[in-house]
Amino acid sequence: MLEQNEILQLNKKGWNRVAEQFFEGSFDVLKYGSYAPSEEQLNLLGEVQNRVILEIGCGSGHTLEYLANRGARELWGVDLSGKQIETARDVVSKLNAAVNLIESPMEEIAGLPMNYFDIALSVYALGWTVNLPKTLHNIYGSLKPGGIFVFSWEHPIHSVVEYHDEQLRFRRSYVTEGAEQHDSWRGTPIVMHNRKMSTFINTLIAAGFRIDQVIEDSNVADDDSVSPAKWYSGTKARMIPSTLIIQCHKPC
Repeated sequence: MLEQNEILQLNKKGWNRVAEQFFEGSFDVLKYGSYAPSEEQLNLLGEVQNRVILEIGCGSGHTLEYLANRGARELWGVDLSGKQIETARDVVSKLNAAVNLIESPMEEIAGLPMNYFDIALSVYALGWTVNLPKTLHNIYGSLKPGGIFVFSWEHPIHSVVEYHDEQLRFRRSYVTEGAEQHDSWRGTPIVMHNRKMSTFINTLIAAGFRIDQVIEDSNVADDDSVSPAKWYSGTKARMIPSTLIIQCHKPC
């Protein structure tokens, strides 16, 4: 199996290739994932006005734009992909808030200030880390005492189940963790890590976080017509959650 640095380089190259598939336009509602509740429904971030906020996996920069439009005073965005940072830089250039962008793996972010941020946020990015304990240690250290961390990721159960012949079936073991190499993810090779829900929770606790909420709710429209054969579909989301959302904080 590849070493951690080799995985990071492979994933960086892959994300640079597929980045444009994930570019989004401006939005007024912060979505935590497919068929997941929004920030407007959950209010996990609390008061954003005049807050200093870190986003891990900032992608195209549109979440930073959303936070700036809600009154954030200072924003930091970190992403492994130079292509994503390039796009984000263009998006945030139009904002009034101070924005710092860093092209870096989340496991080792050069220049990240400690005890500085009011809020840290990661939307469908944290699960890409090759070293979850180290990444969470970095985020924990960067937050002020009392600071909030909210992240979402594909629910670990959703990741192991597929819809076939009008029923759900396991495509692999849920309890087996570790790196999984994909030869063609959106047309490019990448490596993803399989982790149980308990691994995310226990690693947060080990890093020092206090967990406030674990959310597994699904939002599916009655008239959802997405084919159940697709990876994300209303049919699947009615039976198992597509997204895991966790809110926690750094104790004072």
